[in-house]
Order: sequence, then C-alpha cells, then structure tokens
Amino acid sequence: MSTSTFGGHVSTIPEQTVDGRRRRRKHSDEFKANAVASCMQPGISMAAVAMTHGINANLLRRWVHEAEQGRGAVALQPQAASQVPSKTVAPAFVPMQLPAPGAAPAIRIELHRGVTAINVSWPVEAADACAAWMRELLR
Repeated sequence: MSTSTFGGHVSTIPEQTVDGRRRRRKHSDEFKANAVASCMQPGISMAAVAMTHGINANLLRRWVHEAEQGRGAVALQPQAASQVPSKTVAPAFVPMQLPAPGAAPAIRIELHRGVTAINVSWPVEAADACAAWMRELLR
C-alpha cells in the first residue's frame, strides 16, 4: 500500500497508474456483494467493513443503498435479507451480590515516606474530613 502524503492527508489506497496517470479503481460484482453482505451482519459498522475492504465508507453506503433499492450491480439476496434480525434482543439480567448492610465501606490509604509506612482506614461517611486531613498531611 502507498503511504504517500498529499497536503497533510495520507493515501492508503494502492496506486493504479497507466501511462503515468492515476486510474479509477473498478470493483467486481462479487467484491461488491461480499462487502454489502458483510454490512448485513449485526453489530458490524459500515466504516469497519469499508476499512477492511480498503474502500471509502461513502462508496460502501452507496452500494448498500443500491442493493436495498434492488438496482445497481449488487442486489440483496433473499437469504441475506432474512438473516438481519427484526428487533434487538435485550441483554439478560445478571445478578450481583451486594455487600452486607452491616459492613460499612471504608477509605483505605497507605503512605510510604522513606522507611516509614502508615496505613489509615477512614469511614466513607466522613470522606470530606479525610480529604481535609490528606491536604494538611501533604503540605
């Protein structure tokens, strides 16, 4: 791939030149159908498919639009259209165990200065007092 720079932009498309002039790329119907079919998979973005196939996302959007309209070189296959889910499935509920009500969470601080180590456990309810204490300590 070419990584030549044009006015601050990097070209990542292979150069196709004939007689010293750059030519427009032509894509086969099979290539277009493959790219359009890749877009029909749930959870896949058009931009990601376009980057994977080395084409511009706007070009891929045009191919998909033409396929949906039933015109152009690429048409959606009936089985490909039926694979697209009609609705999004909601994620299942995942239960989590919460801490016991009697166990109050605490702020735990460990300070090291030279060979001295200090471990502090401060109740969460007094977090503002803990912050004031830390400011004074670190002055």
